[in-house]
Amino acid sequence: MPNDVMTAKTTVDAAAEAVFAVLADPSTHAAIDGTGWVRESLDGTPLTAEGQLFRIAMYHDRLPDGHYEMENKVVAFDPPRVIAWEPGQRVNGELEFGGWTWRYDLVSLGPARTEVTLTYDWSAVSAHLREHITFPPFGQDHLDNSLRNLSSLARLSRSGPPAR
Repeated sequence: MPNDVMTAKTTVDAAAEAVFAVLADPSTHAAIDGTGWVRESLDGTPLTAEGQLFRIAMYHDRLPDGHYEMENKVVAFDPPRVIAWEPGQRVNGELEFGGWTWRYDLVSLGPARTEVTLTYDWSAVSAHLREHITFPPFGQDHLDNSLRNLSSLARLSRSGPPAR
């Protein structure tokens, strides 16, 4: 049986809270993305709970007009340790999920260092969908690039959200 999980790990020079805040803000996802497919947040709302839905504009040059939308469901939310979502799309008005998830596990290594593990898991993708899409649809470099991008963003915001 093939391994249907790909992971990457890095250490970020920022507090776990700052890293988590970047991940919980869908407006940063385009800057984190290592493929260039993710565009902008369509809702403009931070992620705050498991079960929350959030929409992202996407682009892939292999599609007829390139543009499409993903509607993601938060499937794990435990600040500042874990955040994960399952991408889906509306088909005839119904939200359908493809069977893959994105998960970030954060381990605080001190006040300004965090170990981040990014997991892309496509183990629940149906045989039918696998006939049409090759999994994973990108290489290991995508996860590595994403963590590098996340690290840069988190270092910029390492002081965390502004005080109110």
